[in-house]
Amino acid sequence: MFWITRLLPLALFLLMGGCASLTSYTITESEVEHHLQRQVAAFDRDQLASGSPLSVALGKVDVELGPDGRDVVVLDVNGQVALNALMMRVPVDVALKLEGAPVYSSEDRAVYIRRLKLLDSRVDSPYFKGDLKPATDTAMRVLAQMLETMPVYRLDESDYRQRLIGSVPLDIKVERGRLRIVPAD
Repeated sequence: MFWITRLLPLALFLLMGGCASLTSYTITESEVEHHLQRQVAAFDRDQLASGSPLSVALGKVDVELGPDGRDVVVLDVNGQVALNALMMRVPVDVALKLEGAPVYSSEDRAVYIRRLKLLDSRVDSPYFKGDLKPATDTAMRVLAQMLETMPVYRLDESDYRQRLIGSVPLDIKVERGRLRIVPAD
């Protein structure tokens, strides 16, 4: 009986601590960058397999979560968009800096970036000279469309903790350097 009175409070303390850690899940900037790279590579494979002449490759993605205490994600993306037509490949190097709001979808158990705003852009191609604003606008539309339908992070159903937290209604909070998925109010 003595051990029950000593171990019961310890067991309750550990149980409460475990439940508290399951009430939220944190996603770092590097996790978002890595997931986004994988998603774009899969998108490009699917596009090319379906016969699309457009290919997209990301060279570098920098993600900044919650800059200046704001509830936004800033994506600094460098890559290449290429048109593959008539036995010729026409590459366009693209550098875009975008800002958007992270949104959690309970249905998909995933985080998307919505309400994108272009902060800065640069487009360069050896085949084009002059005003490349139409190419910048096109690249922005392609990226915005991809991000509307492609999650930048998806909860991992094979991870017990992520599966458990994903089973309740959730909301997303933006903090400096991370996203926190929390139970909805």
